[in-house]
Amino acid sequence: MAVGQCSFPIMHPVAGITLGTANAGIKQTVRDDILVIQMAEHSTCAAVFTQNAFCAAPVHVAKANLAHAPRWLLINSGNANAGTGEQGMQDALATCADLAEVVDGAAAQVLPFSTGVIGQSLPVGKIKAALREAVSNLDTANWDKAAQAIMTTDTFPKGVSKVIEIDGQTITINGLSKGAGMIQPNMATMLGFMATDAKIDQALLQNCLALAVEQSFNRITVDGDTSTNDACVLMASGCSLAPEIKQDSEHYQIFADAVMTVCKQLAEAIVRDGEGATKLMRIVVEQALTDEEAVRVGKTIAHSPLVKTAFFASDPNWGRILAAVGRAGVEDMVLENVQLYLDDVCIVRNGGRADDYTEEAGQRVMNQEEITVTVKLGRGEAAQEVLTCDLSYEYVKINAEYRT
Repeated sequence: MAVGQCSFPIMHPVAGITLGTANAGIKQTVRDDILVIQMAEHSTCAAVFTQNAFCAAPVHVAKANLAHAPRWLLINSGNANAGTGEQGMQDALATCADLAEVVDGAAAQVLPFSTGVIGQSLPVGKIKAALREAVSNLDTANWDKAAQAIMTTDTFPKGVSKVIEIDGQTITINGLSKGAGMIQPNMATMLGFMATDAKIDQALLQNCLALAVEQSFNRITVDGDTSTNDACVLMASGCSLAPEIKQDSEHYQIFADAVMTVCKQLAEAIVRDGEGATKLMRIVVEQALTDEEAVRVGKTIAHSPLVKTAFFASDPNWGRILAAVGRAGVEDMVLENVQLYLDDVCIVRNGGRADDYTEEAGQRVMNQEEITVTVKLGRGEAAQEVLTCDLSYEYVKINAEYRT
């Protein structure tokens, strides 16, 4: 189940980036569950990772290997290799060594990523047996296969492809993401992989990714849970004929805006595919004192089970939204200055129900598949948007049966 049209787009090839998949049978044998991404020599690579204290073994290894000029990414679905102690670390390192042997590279240049069930040992033998096939399939055109290989409870593969022009030369930026549940990123998303053929140094690439992630993946929530395995990677092969991207240049701004667009579209796709989702809600908080305050109010609304179940039922129970705003920790809030809207319908004004609000008007909006909730705090000029989805019976069923 997904909200809106979610077809996989045409993905332009990214020079210097190849992708290969295979089936290792980690949890299922219907589709591929191993993905290898290879970067051209002299590529740069940036990444951000979960801030969950129980971060998975591959997160620890990928963080360490990021400093060694990575050339390969190794991703598996079906097993998170999280909550697996020292054995999990050894298993993550072993898969890096196994891939390095196949590609005749260095294990330290492999970044491992895992997604799936927590607390189960990684089937290293199955992964090793599938690596040669994945490497033999490396191709610039395999973006659709790659997107499917990293899925878990996702109902559709998620991808974005964008081409920009700098000084008459093109730069391509592609992105894949996976995620549908355990989504309340505190850095990125469940897993996100982006690649470009731009020339840009690692430090600037890292800065570009961090800024884009903060305004995209860190502004979505499905269920308020931050995964142990969250990671987002941006690779730059340097194979474009466009000039090198330099800091504080107009070229950098064009590039950074494009990366931001790709991140935002991938993040929205995750919310559209929220486990059991039937509605997409944009929570827009305006007139806040700070961006942080606006995000806090937006996420308080977005995380509320009472708000989310009301939207699932198409029930214009606006008191639940009002209550969420009231408990968001906004100091010295003047209630009479707060306004709440469902799309263009004002539901709260002057500290209570708006005089011109009608249940029929509220119901009309709540019957929609996509809804914007706007909160005007009347305190300042900061504004932020948080994306979320409703909470349905299906979400409970999916997560009750996740390990079966």
